[in-house]
Amino acid sequence: MFEYRQVLTRMRLGDTDRAIARAGLMGRRKAAQLRRTAEAAGWLGVAKALPADPELAVHLGSVRTLPAVASLAEPHRERITRWWRQGIQGTTIHGALVRSHGFTGSYSSVRRFLAGLEAAHPQVTTVLEFDPGEAAQVDFGKGPEVVDRRTGELLGTWIFVMTLAWSRHAYAEVVTDQKVATWLGCHRRAFEWFNGVPRRLTIDNPKCAITRACYHDPEVQRAYAECAEGYGFKIEPCPVRDPKKKGRVESSVKYVKRSFVPLREFRDLVDANAQLRAWLLGPAGNRVHGTTHERPLTRFVETESEFLRPLPSRPPELAVWARVKLHPDCHVQFEKAYYSASFRLVRQHLWLRATETTVQLFRDHELVATHPRRFRPGSRSTIDEHLPPEAIAYKLRDPQWCLRQSQDVGPACHALVERLFAHHVLDNLRAAQGVIALARRFGTGRLEAACHRALAFDDPKYRTVKTILENGIDLDPSDEPAFDRLAETYTGRGRFCRDTSKLLTH
Repeated sequence: MFEYRQVLTRMRLGDTDRAIARAGLMGRRKAAQLRRTAEAAGWLGVAKALPADPELAVHLGSVRTLPAVASLAEPHRERITRWWRQGIQGTTIHGALVRSHGFTGSYSSVRRFLAGLEAAHPQVTTVLEFDPGEAAQVDFGKGPEVVDRRTGELLGTWIFVMTLAWSRHAYAEVVTDQKVATWLGCHRRAFEWFNGVPRRLTIDNPKCAITRACYHDPEVQRAYAECAEGYGFKIEPCPVRDPKKKGRVESSVKYVKRSFVPLREFRDLVDANAQLRAWLLGPAGNRVHGTTHERPLTRFVETESEFLRPLPSRPPELAVWARVKLHPDCHVQFEKAYYSASFRLVRQHLWLRATETTVQLFRDHELVATHPRRFRPGSRSTIDEHLPPEAIAYKLRDPQWCLRQSQDVGPACHALVERLFAHHVLDNLRAAQGVIALARRFGTGRLEAACHRALAFDDPKYRTVKTILENGIDLDPSDEPAFDRLAETYTGRGRFCRDTSKLLTH
């Protein structure tokens, strides 16, 4: 109405439509239409005052320049509106219309149509207020690339940020992953940074914290629930796809990414975190915040630090829980390391609880195994009692055990076992164990005689000794001197070797 009143005033003073257009107040065509309306209503006479704005609005509602052109997206109004309410972005909507619904307009048509929807349905927000020490908000943001000290490769990183909702004082840390152990460790270091614990943490729905995101009944990761219980804070997950509930940490993440990360060089992860901590206590903590108009570090030190809950006298043990399956080799796998459990639980699912030093295995609530934590990929922690009896027997009956047992049987048996282990290709541990085991079935005397005969024929094999015993050949005495000579050395001139003179006498 203010613009219309200006134009009408100029008309009452005698300005032409061309002069009004040159002044930039209104186009000639629209000014001409307004002049006709004003003359019909009697507004151009200087003796009569201009009517009030409501009366002008009634008469000027018909003033138009050009007829409005219908949007090409109008035939798809219902479909576009439904997609817009689902939060689908404009480029995706335009692509779907072109691909599946024969839309011929440009993306600008869809963009203008969506702008009209947003103007007709404005989203109303409410600023959340917090008391000192009441809440903190937690989130991850994309971090800079840093060099791995060990390999020299560039590593992608994430920035963990925890912001106190009242003072806006923050803790941040550059990390290389978003695993449960990293998430818990960052929380511990953040609480130590603040020297206290807020009563409530507002988080997103990362897998390291929430195993099932749900508006009404979210499921908290077991390890994170233990952490919350140990430190005494409550977990408040945001509704799915609604990060505005933690807008303060969202702003903090953007601030770190835009103010700290650019134009800096980081030698490695340690250097990046050292620079980040100095920045948090310097420029970030001492800036005048745009909302509170105070310095976050000052608000924290002077007020909010007194309202945080004290740290527990003994820090809770941070543990990672995982659902694992016991494989047929009596081991479960966790982070590329292997831990044993009883063979009676093979193919059953167990709960694994890993701390910085130990790994525990539970069946339901029963502790079934405890191991020292292994960090080298491929390493194993095995307790012999967890293996089946036959596996334990094989493991314990090593070559040294076989040699000791063969000495108790006799010199021939000992010599045969040594010949087995001296084979240049085969391991022969099971063959030696089998020869020793024959003593339980046939006795040590017969086993010694069978080994003597096998060596005499230069055939030191388990199968040979067993065949001699089963056929009773060891019970058939031989008085041939060749056997006696071979028995003295247990090395011969070949299998089935006979004295030449003896052969010629027959």
